[in-house]
Amino acid sequence: MEIWQAAILLLSLMIAKAFADLQNPGFESPPTNIPKNSTNTFASLNSTINTIPGWSYQGTVKYVTSTSPGEEHAIYLGQNGKINQTFKSNQESNHYLLTFNLQPAQSNCSKPTSVVISGPDRAVRIFYQKKFGNDTWKTHACYLGSHGNGDLINLIIENQTTDQSMDGDDDLGGNTTVITNCGVVLDSFILKNIVNPIKNSENNLLLNGGFEYGPAFPNNSFGGILIDAESSPTQSTLNQWAILGTVKYISTNKNYIVPEGNAAIEIVSGESSGLQTAVTLKKGSKYDLELVIADANDSCIGDFMVGVQAGSTGKNFTLQSKGIGSSEEFTLTFLADSSVTPISILSFTTTQNKDLVFCGPVIDKVVLLASYGLKLQMKVLFVGLGFLVTLTQFIG
Repeated sequence: MEIWQAAILLLSLMIAKAFADLQNPGFESPPTNIPKNSTNTFASLNSTINTIPGWSYQGTVKYVTSTSPGEEHAIYLGQNGKINQTFKSNQESNHYLLTFNLQPAQSNCSKPTSVVISGPDRAVRIFYQKKFGNDTWKTHACYLGSHGNGDLINLIIENQTTDQSMDGDDDLGGNTTVITNCGVVLDSFILKNIVNPIKNSENNLLLNGGFEYGPAFPNNSFGGILIDAESSPTQSTLNQWAILGTVKYISTNKNYIVPEGNAAIEIVSGESSGLQTAVTLKKGSKYDLELVIADANDSCIGDFMVGVQAGSTGKNFTLQSKGIGSSEEFTLTFLADSSVTPISILSFTTTQNKDLVFCGPVIDKVVLLASYGLKLQMKVLFVGLGFLVTLTQFIG
């Protein structure tokens, strides 16, 4: 085997290992007893007649045809609708992240569409929010937990949207209130596993400072991945970072530009939203916290004010955005006033583009290092020690 062939094979194995296997994740394998040429957009399923390859289900579930972004099929969850699938974890401990596409089945429901995603020891409720994109479909991601030892993980997705909608006319010419279930349509599930713990970088005291450890991007979606608030950095979809408000995980594609690497974070839910983490430092030492603030090339125009705080030291930075992918590097120098130093990056502005889609500053390449002055002192010290050793050897 040629060297280049071996390299490609190794890379393929590494990529494959990062994704756990879900059967029929896009529902392209139809349920049994559903004609392949069926013209029924929403085909009701009966658990005694129809089985979905790879999935079990309960409640009101329908097979959806010709509605998904780039795909042909999806699944509808109505009243008490629930689907689940069991997969096997790796032997080593891994963080498991789930990405999926979501849209409401009806447009006349007053309560927001939502689903509950759950695993063995964690359940998360995710709400559909139209304001974060023009497309009806929204891509979301959530953290399922840390698993290993080949454990069997039961993934459950359940509709939580029950409401009253206005449908039809009564005898007096007004609307009739009909008790209905405002269902949800789901598609394109992707499982991704990340090694636990992630590796530290010699050039950065922060873990995942470039946000490369995050959920998988679907091939058929270019609107970014919405990640909801999470107070724990160890149970976050964005590994090592707690999330305030809602952020959008983006990559460079036809809609977005990221400053460096494969991914970045756009803070989209407005003022006081952003990221938090904590790092162990030497108390009393000086450090530089560097970051890139940018716009996502999504026509988000305005002055982005971002507050950066490290321990008791904070500073506001402003980027004048024209919405065309501009970026700028900023640095906060601070003294560590405790051994564990909290770090936060928050947006202080609420911005919308011309289509009234909420948008905001992009954060990338967050790097924490000992400050130049401290590094210079250490370098001088080592040079001086080296000179003394050489001099001693010469005299001796």
